[in-house]
Amino acid sequence: MLKREICSAKQWDAAMMGSTRRHILQSTQWASFKGRTGWQAHYILWRGENGQRMGGASVLEKVSFLPLFKIPIRILYAPRGPVLDWANTALVDEVLSDLTLFAREQGAIFIKIDPEVFHSMENEDSFQYQAMGRQVKQQLIRHQWQISLDQIQFRNTFWLSLAVEEAQLLAEMKQKTRYNIRLAEKKGVIVRQAAKEDFHLLYQMYAETAERDHFIIRPETYYTYLWTQLMDQQMAVGLIAEFEGKPLAGLVLFLYENRSWYFYGMSTERHRNLMPTYLLQWEAMKLSKQLGCTLYDLWGAPDEITSEDSMFGVFRFKQGLGASLVQGIGAWDYAAKPFFYRLYSIVLPQFLNLLRRMRRSAIHREVTDQ
Repeated sequence: MLKREICSAKQWDAAMMGSTRRHILQSTQWASFKGRTGWQAHYILWRGENGQRMGGASVLEKVSFLPLFKIPIRILYAPRGPVLDWANTALVDEVLSDLTLFAREQGAIFIKIDPEVFHSMENEDSFQYQAMGRQVKQQLIRHQWQISLDQIQFRNTFWLSLAVEEAQLLAEMKQKTRYNIRLAEKKGVIVRQAAKEDFHLLYQMYAETAERDHFIIRPETYYTYLWTQLMDQQMAVGLIAEFEGKPLAGLVLFLYENRSWYFYGMSTERHRNLMPTYLLQWEAMKLSKQLGCTLYDLWGAPDEITSEDSMFGVFRFKQGLGASLVQGIGAWDYAAKPFFYRLYSIVLPQFLNLLRRMRRSAIHREVTDQ
C-alpha cells in the first residue's frame, strides 16, 4: 500500500536525487519559474510500506477563470511526470488511483500528466528506458483517464546517446550532415557561448524564426527570465554561431541530471548556405559530453511521420544528426469534474486561437520593426 507524502521543494529534491528518469520539467527549478506565471507546485512522494521511495511528481496547480464565462477553475498538471518505474504495473495502478484522489481533494476540474512513457523507440538498447506504452495506456483507460485534446509538450522526440566517443557520434550521422559541419568550420563559422547580454539577440533571432516558420512564441520577458534563472543555476547554456562577427543562428541548451535538451533553436536568413545550425548542434553535443551528460534530447518530432507534416524538415534534420526517434503516449487527463472539463475543452481552444492570432501579429511587428 502506497503512502502519499507532500513535501517541500528541498525535501523532494533530496528524495529524488540521482533519478535518471527525472525530466527537467519535473525539477524544482522549473516549478519555481512557472510560479512566476501563476502556477503553484505540489511535491508528491509515494513511499512503500517500509518507507522506501517508490516514485514522485511535481504537480503544478493554477487557478484561473474560464474564458468568456468568468468561472473560476482549478487545474493540475504534472509536466513529464510522474517519475516512477512504469514497468511495475501494480505501482502504476496505485499511483494513478492516488492522483485521481488528489485531484478531487484539491477541487480541480482535471489533472493532466504526460509521463516519459513510450510505445516505440529506435535503438532501445542505447537508453535506460523501455517501450511499454501499450500496457500503460490500458491502465490509464481502466482508471478513467482520457487522451488529452491539449497536448502541451511534444508527444514524440529524438534522443541521441552521448555515451560514446566523439568519433562515433560523427560516424553515426548522415554523410550530408557531416559534410555540412565541416563546411561551416571550413568557411569560418565560429560558435561561442552566450552571455546574459546576448539574450535579447537570441530572442530577436527566435522571433525571426517563429515568423518564418509560422509558430507562436511568448513575449521576450518569458524567455529572458527562464534563461537567466537556469543559467544562474548552471542548468542552461546559450550558443551563438557567428560569421565575420555577425550572428547567424543560436540555441539554448538545458542541462539536468544526466541529460541535455535542445529546447530553443533560432536562426536568421543571413548566410544560411554556411550551414551554421549544423555546427551549432555539433558543438552542443560536445559541450553536453564535457558537462557529463550521457543523453541529448532534441525535443520534438512530428506526430505523424509524413512529408506533408510541417515538422518534416525538422525530422530530417534531427535524423541526420544520428538521433533515434522516440514516440511517446502523449498527455492524458482525468476529469474530476466532467461537466466543467467538457466546458473547458470546448471554450479554451477557441480562446487560445484568438490569443494565437493576436500573438502572431505581435511577433510580426517585433520582427519587422528591428
